[in-house]
Amino acid sequence: MRSRRFCRLLALVPLAFALVPLGPVLGAAAEMGVRHRIDVMVSAEPDAPVLSRLKGARGELSFIVRLSANSNQSKFFGMLRPSFPAVVVPDGPGKPLVQQTKLWEEDVCHQRRGLPKVTVTQLGGHFAEGEERIEISAINRHIGVLVPPDELTPGIKLDQGSDSFGLFYAFRAQSRNSRLNVDLKIYPIDCFL
Repeated sequence: MRSRRFCRLLALVPLAFALVPLGPVLGAAAEMGVRHRIDVMVSAEPDAPVLSRLKGARGELSFIVRLSANSNQSKFFGMLRPSFPAVVVPDGPGKPLVQQTKLWEEDVCHQRRGLPKVTVTQLGGHFAEGEERIEISAINRHIGVLVPPDELTPGIKLDQGSDSFGLFYAFRAQSRNSRLNVDLKIYPIDCFL
């Protein structure tokens, strides 16, 4: 009885070795990769000074984003410096200062290696003119340096969600005194390697 089982198993061994190369070939043809898109939106907290004193005022905002997105097929590290020269303060809370805008997008499909590392390091700008002018200069805290007057707290994780572009992961940087939020949405876009 045992010898029959052993003979049957031996007969299956060449068949198993013959099928081994087909597995990786078929899997490679349909292997899914990813590329990322990052969007930005700027809003103000309901108690922000710009909302309480400067409704309808014009201004400008700019910030610096440090981005690291590395894989075997695609490598990017650098500072992005978006600026928005024609910002109008909305007439109430809940409306963004800067509508959702594409900040960066990968051209190359690559293996899944996690999300890009994105940090807002500085936020600056101004609203209105003359005596009503409000200057904004928020930066991150650094070791060995006094806490900045308008500290920028990056990396606040928000709930993931989905919209017309697809699934996203969201992170916020918030300035302590000026009460502005810079929201970053990271979209993982499926693609074939």
